[in-house]
Amino acid sequence: MQDLLPRQKEIYRYIEDVVRVVLESYGYTEIGVPVLESTQLFSRLVGEATDIVEKEMYTFEDRNGDSLTMRPEGTAGVVRMGQENGLLFNQIQRFWYAGPMFRHERPQKGRYRQFEQVGAECFGMAGPDIDAELLFMCQRIWETLGISDEIHLELNSMGTTESRAAYRSELVNYLEEHRDGLDKDSMRRLETNPLRILDSKVPKTQELLASAPTLTDFLDAESKMHFDQLRRLLDQNQLFYHINPSIVRGLDYYNKTVFEWVTDSLGAQGTVCGGGRYDGLVEQVGGKSMPGVGFAMGLDRLAMMLDDKFESTADADIYIASLGEPARAYALLLAEDIRGNLAHGKVVVHCAEGKLKSQMKKADASGANIALIIGEEEISKREVTVKDLQTGEQQSLNAEAVIDHLSKMLEE
Repeated sequence: MQDLLPRQKEIYRYIEDVVRVVLESYGYTEIGVPVLESTQLFSRLVGEATDIVEKEMYTFEDRNGDSLTMRPEGTAGVVRMGQENGLLFNQIQRFWYAGPMFRHERPQKGRYRQFEQVGAECFGMAGPDIDAELLFMCQRIWETLGISDEIHLELNSMGTTESRAAYRSELVNYLEEHRDGLDKDSMRRLETNPLRILDSKVPKTQELLASAPTLTDFLDAESKMHFDQLRRLLDQNQLFYHINPSIVRGLDYYNKTVFEWVTDSLGAQGTVCGGGRYDGLVEQVGGKSMPGVGFAMGLDRLAMMLDDKFESTADADIYIASLGEPARAYALLLAEDIRGNLAHGKVVVHCAEGKLKSQMKKADASGANIALIIGEEEISKREVTVKDLQTGEQQSLNAEAVIDHLSKMLEE
């Protein structure tokens, strides 16, 4: 797990702010779900044979003997919340959320055991148009962040449960004939979750899969139509994509559309956003049949992509230096007055002793454009020395005139 240092946290906050503005412009409402859920929720919805449930969840018994799990993903909790609070049946909903997820997996570049995600979930819309809107929304986020030229869309269809079962049987038959070519992890998955073998990064297994049956050949008519209509919508809006038959995602609940946004700038772990349809998920928590679709994006990897481009904001706009006990006390009062009267601007007070030269060095280091200097002379005259740290110009102003003057300086 990682600590987030000030610059990292600033980048995370910036990404989340950008995402918030874009999502709200599409009519999404922010929600929050607990970090802890019943273990049964994830084992039932995510899938007993998935890597998440088998190997990665942080699960423990509480004092009542109930099995709880720290959420490894967000969709299951959102579906539970919507069903329990009567937000889904016969309704159309667009939700978004942000927060930490937890998986006990091998740490890699941009992948931690506690990681930050932003997710979006939609309910009540069965057509390909909402799938397309989600992808347009993602593209708008990448454009706003300035990374759209570093990310590309990979697309697939998982079909229905029935068509996927038929494909699973054919894939298992093929892989059984080539068991000797499978890596150890794929051998295990062959018995539990063979579709996940398609996502293998082992070169020898990838070579074997090149001749394997493809899921698209087993799609039912409805899924083919849905996929074709989605592709037309993307083509009409010039959103470019690559059809990747290997995309199956790591959770059992997906059907029809699945997608990943991938970058080449982070090495092998290049997926920054993934999602798809989960039309049967609400029924699994006891609700009526309800179509759903969503995605989750990893802030950790997006932050890595922005690290070289992001310019941190200054720690301060105004730095107040003071000499002597009366001046230090007045500096605190003045700072509160400034904060109460100026809508914008960061005000930092030098809350320690020190020579003026030392304090001015700290003012420069803070990134402030303005320094206010208060000493014995200023106290006696009820004045404040205002220094423009960009030009070096300074002037003494009556204390009552300082705030108006600062307001004009900050607007320039």
